[in-house]
Amino acid sequence: MIETSPVAGNSPDGIVFGVFAPQGWKMELSGIDGASAKWDRTVRVATLADELGYDSIWLYDHFHNVPRPSHEAVFECWTTLSALSQLTKRVRLGQMVGCNSYRNPALLAKITSTLDVVSGGRVEWGIGAGWYENEYRAYGFEFPQPKDRIGMLRESVEIVRSMWTERETTFKGKYYEVVRANCDPKPLQNPRPPILIGGGGEQLTLRVVAEHADCSNFGGRLDEWIRKRDILWTHCERIGRDPGEIRMTWSPEVFIRRTDGEVASAGSRSLWGEDVESWRSGNLVGTPDQVADKIGSYMAAGCRGFIPWCADYPDTESMELLATEVMPRFR
Repeated sequence: MIETSPVAGNSPDGIVFGVFAPQGWKMELSGIDGASAKWDRTVRVATLADELGYDSIWLYDHFHNVPRPSHEAVFECWTTLSALSQLTKRVRLGQMVGCNSYRNPALLAKITSTLDVVSGGRVEWGIGAGWYENEYRAYGFEFPQPKDRIGMLRESVEIVRSMWTERETTFKGKYYEVVRANCDPKPLQNPRPPILIGGGGEQLTLRVVAEHADCSNFGGRLDEWIRKRDILWTHCERIGRDPGEIRMTWSPEVFIRRTDGEVASAGSRSLWGEDVESWRSGNLVGTPDQVADKIGSYMAAGCRGFIPWCADYPDTESMELLATEVMPRFR
């Protein structure tokens, strides 16, 4: 068995840096002709992240492009991670975050366990309640109300964790039922792969995080992030859990250039139509010094993991500058 902390494959007190690999969800591969060439770029960036010293690489669990479906390639999360597990050496493999509704939880236990074995014990299991209604309808999934999606998420985490660690699992809940479910081989990681639950719903989702997660992930500018932190800590207090057991992470966009002039001339790279000031204030945008300062402010608030999306993909300048000019300051 591979010994690992149950919180993100590194010391709970240390800072971890992940990065997304390009897979097409945000149209970042649209300028590359041909599916094979797009895949080559995904592989190149993932292996570069491994070489640059990132702790982890992450994929979105989506099927259609944003901000709207555009018939552009989007590589599926789990099959892509399985392939990348054989092309990388040490970097950990995560989903930000898996959509619980897209896979039966017993099957998901089998998928995650298999990937942990074939990757040599490198899985970070990211899971969330799901939100992209367009995909639900397109792929034939029911789109329940939020409280039901979150209830399904809670039961799914219980089933997966049990199947990872118990000889067999029988579970009957409101949403799922499994009878003597086997999951062999078990994950390599001991005691199990880390569980990252994504989402910032204050009454329901963050309670599930407090109950079941090793890692959290929610967004927002610093004041918004701190509000979510405080609510998570309140849920922990109510159930008697030490909030320090949960690694809190943040997944902004990152855009780094060496000079202010280069940053200014790039304008806003936001897919969501944000103006420049709004985009810069809510993300890691600026020179290496400016980005390091913002990371420091989130660290002071308790953030222990940074998993950004590179807004200049398929170019790798931001990814390389983050690894060479920023990350060493925190290690």
